[in-house]
Amino acid sequence: MAIQVYFIGAGPGDPELLTIKGKRIIGQADVIIYADSLIDSRVCSFARSDAKIHKSASLTLDETTDIILSAVKQGKTVARLQSGDPSIYGAIQEQMDLLGKHGIEYEIIPGVSSLFAAGAALKNELTIPGISQTVIITRMEGRTPVPDGERLKSLAAHQATLAIFLSLGMIEKVVQELLEGGYPRETPAAVVYRASWEDEIVIRATLEDLTERVKAQGIKRQALILVGNSLDPAKEEGCRSRLYSENFSHGYRKGKL
Repeated sequence: MAIQVYFIGAGPGDPELLTIKGKRIIGQADVIIYADSLIDSRVCSFARSDAKIHKSASLTLDETTDIILSAVKQGKTVARLQSGDPSIYGAIQEQMDLLGKHGIEYEIIPGVSSLFAAGAALKNELTIPGISQTVIITRMEGRTPVPDGERLKSLAAHQATLAIFLSLGMIEKVVQELLEGGYPRETPAAVVYRASWEDEIVIRATLEDLTERVKAQGIKRQALILVGNSLDPAKEEGCRSRLYSENFSHGYRKGKL
């Protein structure tokens, strides 16, 4: 059975960060459903002129599913555009479950996460040898509960690079939990608002002054919080990967003694 439904990671914002495959499927689709609150509408410019385009910000899960089911019954191809990459806070599982109940095959096309767009905006590698080799993707507990072992205070004990989604509106609580969990007040931190969009804002600070800096910008949503020593350029000096060292041997090169 041919695939009729595609979940496409539409990237963090910049339409040019859409994958080649994602762009191709959008250009072939009869029906497009996109999260207009988070995705740049210019992504839809790759669609055919006769494609039916639905904005999903105001739709419920059932309403979105009804659009997909109706299109599939008519033999049409559907492109469901998700912000960033669908696998991270994409609210995709419930959509897939419903399609599975109806026996509808689908494919997921990965996209560029806002995490990596934020790293690019900061011009930072998040995994610096000797500083951090771990990136933890998480969120602050709000209306969506968080398992006890995954609270920020617990995760802070790892002293890894933290990428905190969907939590900017609770920035004071975020900072408080991280400090209580063991991050020093001088720990480097950053907030990237609408990474890769034309109105992108990058804030660099320490945990101690992060809240004040964020409030001064008036940012309340659509931003990623990053915390960890990997964000400090000064600490990166001398902490280079061994991969390109002339003394490091691997499967493609023998190192010098």
